[in-house]
Amino acid sequence: MTDDSESGPLYPNRGAQSGTRNVSRRRLLSGSVAAGATATAGCTGTSSESVQTGAETDSETVFVFNTGDKTVSVVDAEVDEVVATPHLGVTASFPSNQFAPGLTDAPDDPLWLNVDRGVRAVAVGSLSEAAAIETGSGANWLEVTPDGDHLVVSAREPAHAQYRLDADPESDSFGEVTAEIDRTDEGGRGDRDGPGPCDVTIHPGGEYAYVPDIFGDTLSVVDVEAFELETQIQVPTVGDADAARPWMATAGWDGDVMLVENDEGATGTESIWDVSDPAAPTETVRLTSEDGLGERPLTSEIGPDSETGYVFTPGTNDVTVIDLADGSVAERIDLGGKAFVGTWGPNRERLYVPVQTNDEVKVIDHASRELAATIPVGANPYGATAATVRPEEDAAANALGTLATLGVELSEAGTTYCIGNCACGHQL
Repeated sequence: MTDDSESGPLYPNRGAQSGTRNVSRRRLLSGSVAAGATATAGCTGTSSESVQTGAETDSETVFVFNTGDKTVSVVDAEVDEVVATPHLGVTASFPSNQFAPGLTDAPDDPLWLNVDRGVRAVAVGSLSEAAAIETGSGANWLEVTPDGDHLVVSAREPAHAQYRLDADPESDSFGEVTAEIDRTDEGGRGDRDGPGPCDVTIHPGGEYAYVPDIFGDTLSVVDVEAFELETQIQVPTVGDADAARPWMATAGWDGDVMLVENDEGATGTESIWDVSDPAAPTETVRLTSEDGLGERPLTSEIGPDSETGYVFTPGTNDVTVIDLADGSVAERIDLGGKAFVGTWGPNRERLYVPVQTNDEVKVIDHASRELAATIPVGANPYGATAATVRPEEDAAANALGTLATLGVELSEAGTTYCIGNCACGHQL
């Protein structure tokens, strides 16, 4: 899309045939969980047997990825305490977390991370590498479908592509690319060479995924099964902004509402969308700083009742709480530092918010909308996700984690987009 494009359906299914598209397979860097145990991402000394027996199941766990030292803080979500800080050698700014807590309940289930120039799965019970794929982009966002069968990936420039991977760990094709949409021919604002797919969230029905396109000023609806663009909605501007720049989105649990963050104007805006017709979302409300919205809205989470939205607004060091029914700002929760993302614990009662500038996690109780705990973690925490499995104890990985927290550089590999205070709109 260019700035002078006309409104209306934009590039639906350009060049695509009906049904699932035939695609070239990207290089698969994975093996089984057993094979991954011999090529661990920092968790030395594991084995396939320990993957099956060493992890704690039925244990509410939150994983916080510390981008400053490539460690992960393993948080016991029942007592809100860090129980281990192993060194992974990889770190994720936007791990899959929408449906992951409900799907990750066995030791060999994958946690999906955005790392290097692609995505990677680690087995939750050992944190050993289970699969990895290159996307050709340095900035990637990913989400698992509610049934756990597919992983949908948005790869920003230079790829400007959508990928679908087999996410079922019991499948023979686990970790392989099963479909692809090349979106470069859509173009983008100014001299951009594509629309910049900049996040992905999936409708709880599982049929459609929603992708904000930061350089296309569109919201794209992807049919997950056919893996083609169902439609695109042009996102208009408000006020004197030159472009809407939608960049992040979160679909609600009830299937009726979705939040979209826009890098629009001087302070950013927030949109509420009606997705009760999943194939044809419509924007109903646009909130700005004049409505009480915090500055620079980046991502969001929606409460378990789908009545409350929590928007991470690092420009004002807080979380903006939105009444989704009224379409209004209810309050702001001061974090005392910058937070870009958050994740629900497995029971969806508390929201875990890594405060990157303070090396801590703030825990928000949903029922009271108050801060319930502060958890010290590693350096520069950014991404977070959750599971009902706690990894096996790994003395070697924990020892490496201790060295990393002391400032010892252990690995140059496995870095993620957004090591610093950055977000989707930054030039790669």
